[in-house]
Amino acid sequence: MKRIVILGAGTAGTLMANKLYDKLDSGDWEIIIVDKDENHYYQPGFLFIPFGMYKPEIVVKPKRKFFPKGIRVEMNEIDRVDPDSSLVYLKNGTTLPYDFLVVATGSEIRPDETEGMMGSQWQKSIFDFYTYEGTTKLSRFLETWSGGRMVINIVDMPIKCPVAPLEFAFLADWFFTKRGMRDKVEIEYVTPMSGAFTKPACSKALGDFLREKNIMLTTDFNVGNINNERKEIVSWDDRVVPFDLLVTVPLHMGAEWVARSGMGDDLNFIPTDNHTLQSEHYENVFVIGDATNLPASKAGSVAHFEGEILIENILAAIAGKPL
Repeated sequence: MKRIVILGAGTAGTLMANKLYDKLDSGDWEIIIVDKDENHYYQPGFLFIPFGMYKPEIVVKPKRKFFPKGIRVEMNEIDRVDPDSSLVYLKNGTTLPYDFLVVATGSEIRPDETEGMMGSQWQKSIFDFYTYEGTTKLSRFLETWSGGRMVINIVDMPIKCPVAPLEFAFLADWFFTKRGMRDKVEIEYVTPMSGAFTKPACSKALGDFLREKNIMLTTDFNVGNINNERKEIVSWDDRVVPFDLLVTVPLHMGAEWVARSGMGDDLNFIPTDNHTLQSEHYENVFVIGDATNLPASKAGSVAHFEGEILIENILAAIAGKPL
């Protein structure tokens, strides 16, 4: 029996498990999906938790609920992949040979990569909303916060859902206005880009929205370190932005096993053909979603569109046809 191994059971991995199970003969193919967490977190919902619009528990579901019944599930951490030998090594000692590999292990925030971010103010006056822990702790903080300088900062690109930090800024304006304390909160949006939006055309057309909402904009700001004692973010060119509350979007990187396997770039994203989603270096490896280095947004909707292409190309590869 031949085998397809899917690494990662988030949106992209679960999507591909279902598509492959529908298309492949179970008598000929075994499908294995690997993940380290039993729970699926609906990440778009993280944006709404700090403002009381979503309860934390509604964004958490058991992953197995969404898997096809006929696949094999390995809930364990990935140690590394040997793509030359077509082997996956898990932390529990299990070895999984594969005929085809689908990498869907996404991206994760790395606050440890920015000097000072995880200092004494981490999850006290410095929060992220890109993790379940971060967004729920920020929610509790905002329940009793009396106001001050809120700084929303993107450390670097790429990030998951590029528009989410802007959405957070506008929701914060709405939230504090609704609570009758907008005049007590100064909001500053600090970005490494030259405009508020990821696309220059959008920044030109929509940039006035920030001014209308009295949200200050600081551009071309590349964070060098965070001074916890002085509550300041400091750029590489020594510009300083003070804060009372810092809502940060930390550096994003691919999974650590990618580095251990020698399969990724400097940020652990896997070089992927922009058109076929095949690995640029290994014919029997395909990549989908946030794990790729594609010049496309890292978002669940993008993974859905990619899945339509990827299922056709995996079936073509199995049949020995051109992708």
